Amino acid sequence: MKRTVVFYNTADGKCPVRDFLDSLTGKVAQKIAWVLRLIEDLDVIPSTYFKKLTGTEEIWECRIKFGSNAYRILCFFADNSIVVLTHGFLKKSQKTPKYEIEKAESYRRDFLKRRTKT
Repeated sequence: MKRTVVFYNTADGKCPVRDFLDSLTGKVAQKIAWVLRLIEDLDVIPSTYFKKLTGTEEIWECRIKFGSNAYRILCFFADNSIVVLTHGFLKKSQKTPKYEIEKAESYRRDFLKRRTKT
């Protein structure tokens, strides 16, 4: 099964994932691009790289480790084959911060609401 990774855009045209990627060094951005390609290409993605967050409204996280840093890009499925990336952050603690999850859930609701209007 082929998946397509797309970036979420806010109603006013901002793209939180692109802003996050632009803030990273080239090597980190390359590693993230590699993980995103795995998500597009592999039928079964190892949970090292992609995992559903429990207790969320269908929010998944792309997991990227680079050096001693853990980067996360939160996302959701728009349908079975479209993965919508909402935003990314540098993870500093064991648990994914609640406000990051809430942001992703709000982006998801916004995306789905605007998508049904077209």
